[in-house]
Amino acid sequence: MHSSSATAGVFSPLVVIPVYDHEHAIGAVVAGVLASGLPCLLVDDGSHTACALALQALATAHPGQVSLLRLDVNQGKGGAMLAGFAEAARRGYSHVLQIDADGQHDPADIPHFAALARQHPAAVICGIPRYDESVPKARLYGRYATHIWVWINTLSLQIRDSMCGFRLYPLAPVIRLVGEETIGRRMDFDSEILVRLFWRGVPVISLPTRVTYPSDGVSHFDVWRDNVRISRMHTRLFFGMLRRAPHLLWQRIGGASQA
Repeated sequence: MHSSSATAGVFSPLVVIPVYDHEHAIGAVVAGVLASGLPCLLVDDGSHTACALALQALATAHPGQVSLLRLDVNQGKGGAMLAGFAEAARRGYSHVLQIDADGQHDPADIPHFAALARQHPAAVICGIPRYDESVPKARLYGRYATHIWVWINTLSLQIRDSMCGFRLYPLAPVIRLVGEETIGRRMDFDSEILVRLFWRGVPVISLPTRVTYPSDGVSHFDVWRDNVRISRMHTRLFFGMLRRAPHLLWQRIGGASQA
């Protein structure tokens, strides 16, 4: 337990990995996380038996370093992360580092995220993907539509990539946000939570990181359903931006005057 960490201002990060049926990739991801020296929480998002057993084996093999939170019904990536945030807060951690379970992110970059978060503990440290040739071109081009919508909905270019699932959050503003607003629980989660945190004045700092697609060949992105869900999310955020536009513009004017 780290019950005094958050209140004492100590930087105390927990790595949270949402997992749904990535039994072939998760072992290497966890090994990379453990090499960083940080504790790890696996959130089993209602996985089938093979993955559930693999996650239990990892937690059993690394007591004190790897813990397991099981959701009986699949909640989606966002739902799994929301459960992970709540558990991290219950344990008293100050920050949560999110990394995907499919092996597309490089855990060797975790110390770079942690070092930047130590320097800027109130900010979200968000990865900017550096892709290799494994990235599907349709996914790569599709990201640009979301980038443009995010820039519109924040009236800012500060969030350079809102879709990368490799990021480090300050936990206190996240817990306040999810207690007061509804956040998308599936593939709309990553972009929506960043925009809503930005609206609340939480800085977003970008950090380049290598991304491959994915090491176990399993992707849970549904081209039709998730694109519809993401489009609806952008629409909701757009109308939210219109209500907040004077405040957002005032933030920009204030930031420019201080620079």
